[in-house]
Amino acid sequence: MRGLLILSHHMEDGEALSTRALLIRAGLEVVTITFENTLDIVTAFGLKVKADHFAKDVNYDEFDFLIIPGGGYVARVVDKDTHIKELAKYFNSKDKMIAAICAGPRFLGQAGLLNGKSFTAYRGSEIDMPKGIYLPSYKAIRDHNIVTARGAGAVYEFAYEIVKYLLGEEKAQALLNSILF
Repeated sequence: MRGLLILSHHMEDGEALSTRALLIRAGLEVVTITFENTLDIVTAFGLKVKADHFAKDVNYDEFDFLIIPGGGYVARVVDKDTHIKELAKYFNSKDKMIAAICAGPRFLGQAGLLNGKSFTAYRGSEIDMPKGIYLPSYKAIRDHNIVTARGAGAVYEFAYEIVKYLLGEEKAQALLNSILF
């Protein structure tokens, strides 16, 4: 199975890069894309990483899931963003898995994808999901095809829920066992 992970300037390092590493460890292919005007991305903590592709150069139909990390960029772009919300809506229309962590679920909330669904997110982000069921005590939760997590401290639970949905409980547990969780 192949998935897309969106990289943006000022994304939370651990939410993007640790999630990517864990999913690859579990046997999933993760391709990074960006909507920025450069493939060279600078994370929230100054790490320089390079996206695999510009989003416009990728055929979304070739991918099974989408990952949206959080970080400081979300507050700066979410209200005027069209790219990430539209991509999430596209994946949702195909009933493909969408996973968002920390403030990343704000994109899903503004796109109307969390209406009537249980979710968790970074404290304060729930304002963009007034028709969803906010469960702040959960580290990670899945409702149908959407996985959400509340922050960088929940990366392992986030990856577990993604792997469990895509590959099954046995593979998800094997992932946790392999990292001595």
